[in-house]
Amino acid sequence: MPGECSPGPIADKRELPTPPGIVPQMDRDRWNQRYAAKELIWSAEPNRFLVAETSDLSPGRALDLGAGEGRNAIWLAEQGWDVTAVDISDVAIDKGRRIAERREVELSWVVADLRTYIPPARSFDLVIQFYIQVPEPLRKDAWQRAADAVAPEGTLLIVGHDLTNLDHGYGGPQDPAALFTPQDVVDVIEGLTVVKAECVDRPVDEHVAIDALVRAVREPTG
Repeated sequence: MPGECSPGPIADKRELPTPPGIVPQMDRDRWNQRYAAKELIWSAEPNRFLVAETSDLSPGRALDLGAGEGRNAIWLAEQGWDVTAVDISDVAIDKGRRIAERREVELSWVVADLRTYIPPARSFDLVIQFYIQVPEPLRKDAWQRAADAVAPEGTLLIVGHDLTNLDHGYGGPQDPAALFTPQDVVDVIEGLTVVKAECVDRPVDEHVAIDALVRAVREPTG
């Protein structure tokens, strides 16, 4: 059934290295400390699902909610998108700016807390939110605000650690309250037509993580 995942065998967590501690998603000071601790927290390459799911889209205005150091936002800008990148961490945003300058692309950078940030409604041809792992009701509000920002004929793409990853995958938050399913997203985003809602495997070294992926579009007006 769309939006639901069939769990595989239970992963033997004892044989896996302990994943890094999960920093509370909406704690600016702790995220700043984490981003300041090393050159790059995340890969410099864009997320594989972003690349795949945008391959058929024409560049327009894009909004990256929870952009971190900007790997996805910068890649989109390199593909010709007019990108606004938003993150709670000013340290991450500063790093993103420097990376963008080195790669000779221009973006708009915004330091903002997704708990209170309200993007302009129906203004972006692509809105992405990747791995924002917060409990209810914060995530529902964040998902709906993201959906509201999608322009007519625009696309919403949400990806995060799936609930089944806790027992059947690798890495990610170990608190089930921070995990979600594709159906959780589908149940919240009003005004959009869901194109895809499924669990997807993501290789992590020799392991496999399980992510939730939802892609939705706003139908043209008139």
